[in-house]
Amino acid sequence: MSDTGRAADDAVDQSPPPRLPPRDPAGHKGTFGSVAILGGCCTGGLLMIGAPALAARAALRAGCGLAKVVVPEPIAAAVLQLVPSATGLTIPVDALGAYSPAQARLAVARAVDFATVLAVGPGLGTGQGPVELALAAAEQNRVPIVLDADGLNAVAQAPELREALRARAILTPHPGEFRRLAARLGIRGDPVDPASRPAAAAELARALSAVVVLKGQGTIVTDGTRIWRNTTGSAALATGGTGDVLTGLIAGLVSQYASAMSLFDLARVAVAAHGLACDAWCQHTHADSGLLAHELADRLPAALQRQRE
Repeated sequence: MSDTGRAADDAVDQSPPPRLPPRDPAGHKGTFGSVAILGGCCTGGLLMIGAPALAARAALRAGCGLAKVVVPEPIAAAVLQLVPSATGLTIPVDALGAYSPAQARLAVARAVDFATVLAVGPGLGTGQGPVELALAAAEQNRVPIVLDADGLNAVAQAPELREALRARAILTPHPGEFRRLAARLGIRGDPVDPASRPAAAAELARALSAVVVLKGQGTIVTDGTRIWRNTTGSAALATGGTGDVLTGLIAGLVSQYASAMSLFDLARVAVAAHGLACDAWCQHTHADSGLLAHELADRLPAALQRQRE
């Protein structure tokens, strides 16, 4: 490793994240916040049903009071069948399963009216409607957002990317999504190279005034000033749906603790707990592969309990 690489690595914190505050023993479902998951698609023969359901399941497993999936009308029943503890808000679609930019903006406005945090992107798909939905969520500043997957790809298309993101935001890109955003902003750091990942993530966080969770081995969490590397989890997480679980988990924690903890610290807690849930599954099954995303979500309560005072 070069001297520059060593210096950058020395600046990266790997200590355990802060403890979560204790739960209010007199609390009720209204006390612990409401998460809106905006995603899912049913266009062009592509059905994305599991992603918003997994995010909702994770948000509920994280302890939020209410979770509502905001999805295209034709798939709403199927999504809610997977996560019956959530409720739904449907987006009207045309004969091809697509919704208009106007319907997208209306869905975001309705979501903001009841939610304390928006999780945008799980299974969102592409097209004018999804792009407009993600941009409308990013442009509002009433509630924080967690942007993932196609939500990130949609925001990357904004004509003025630096001005498009007005909400307090946590971005959760994998390296490919990171590169799309970075290319628009002139950021050249490699999101895969262990030596340059931390600095590249921090540069993106500064450019967008957001918290960035750069996923991968040794996930990086940064607000542009502070940089933290996760040490929990394993390659068992390298399977479909675990990123949707992380999105829902982060949103679930933000819904409960945003007034008591920073988005940076909540993202750290979520990433660590996500990895701890994976580690617990590996220990229980004596396996290092075959983890299913819903199994990961169901191990979150125990992982989070380890991070409470």
